Amino acid sequence: MPRSAQIQRTTGETEIRLSINLDGGGSGTRNSGIGFLDHMLDLLAKHALIDLDVDAKGDLHVDDHHTAEDIGIALGQAIDQALGNRAGIRRYGHFTLPMDECLVTAAVDLGGRYAFEYNAPIAASKIGTFDSELVEHFWQSFAANANCNLHVVLHHGRNAHHIAECVFKSVARAIRMAAESDPRSDSVPSTKGVL
Repeated sequence: MPRSAQIQRTTGETEIRLSINLDGGGSGTRNSGIGFLDHMLDLLAKHALIDLDVDAKGDLHVDDHHTAEDIGIALGQAIDQALGNRAGIRRYGHFTLPMDECLVTAAVDLGGRYAFEYNAPIAASKIGTFDSELVEHFWQSFAANANCNLHVVLHHGRNAHHIAECVFKSVARAIRMAAESDPRSDSVPSTKGVL
């Protein structure tokens, strides 16, 4: 059964169309109107091995905040929907990713409950024209809507672009691990029998 979902989110600030296939290969197109965010979404799709299409129109004349936030919300909703009852998945995933001078660990529990802990500060306020604080906000919006626990820790790093990229890649790899089919079990991965 395909593990895919399509989300359409329309607000007074944005219009988002997003589709995913959890068993893809990283294909799709990303068009958020924010070049840096598209780059991060490309990395996410490639390293999570999900097909991801994003088409967004937002109030970029204000700033990038609403568009980045709403894409995070839609992505979380799509993954939550595509996972269904979560039977047969590994549920937990973690990855420590080195990138140049950066090292980031991400850990995820796709267990149906929200928690978010983030300690990956970026000293520079901007990455090009992109507000650095939106990296954290994107993932907080994602986690709340994917109904997952997400923990992100920057062990060390200096370059703002590298830190953001390291965060997206490590979270992508953790999601990939957690969402993968468990070859040893096709049941819901919880003693409760439901997630």
